[in-house]
Amino acid sequence: MSRVCAVTGRRTRIGNQVKRRGLAKKEGGVGRRVTGRSKRTFKPNIQPVRILTPEGQVITLRISTQVIKRGIITLKKGDRTVSFPLVKAVRGRNRAFTKAQKQ
Repeated sequence: MSRVCAVTGRRTRIGNQVKRRGLAKKEGGVGRRVTGRSKRTFKPNIQPVRILTPEGQVITLRISTQVIKRGIITLKKGDRTVSFPLVKAVRGRNRAFTKAQKQ
């Protein structure tokens, strides 16, 4: 499965790791010099989360931690976008709690 957020679309990005040598000018040196560049990847923090939708169904989404912190999910339903608060679905025997969440 690819590492892509279902809400924001965050995915693995490619960049460079820059090697430098020398002492910074503000610390009394002649400045930092770049001695090499190598490719690296920046990976988003994607977590699988079971979410309770406003209709009462439970769906599992792979979302970034930025979305989890924000607490609001925006998904496309057909031709329109729907926003709703992120409510984590409860696993196991806790059915009474799940029913209370639906109301």
